[in-house]
Amino acid sequence: MLAGWEPRILSVLRIVSGLLFLLHGTQKLIGIPTPTRGMPEMYTLMWSAGVLEVVGGALLIIGLFTRPVAFVLSGMMAVAYFMAHAPQDLFPTLNGGDAAILFSFIFLYLFVAGGGSWSVDRMMSRD
Repeated sequence: MLAGWEPRILSVLRIVSGLLFLLHGTQKLIGIPTPTRGMPEMYTLMWSAGVLEVVGGALLIIGLFTRPVAFVLSGMMAVAYFMAHAPQDLFPTLNGGDAAILFSFIFLYLFVAGGGSWSVDRMMSRD
């Protein structure tokens, strides 16, 4: 009974994840919402992450190039976890890295599953 909803819920997961990711990027690049750590200088690693978060998040929201974008973002979040969070503590709940882990695995799933029924990728494949 619920199997028919799978492609739509996949799209909802993609859209919500993309929106949350986009917000992380806008926080880094333009200060909305107000950042807790300040904004990074241009062309630093954090600034580059912000660019990937904004561009990748926007592409995921509309479902364009979902698989390659999700693959890149999954790797980015894995690297972010091991560079920024893992050195602080072994446990993700203590090192603040649980969101990075979740994003990494959600994006890995999107890489495999695609964008779902409500995506530009799906509309383009119908033609």
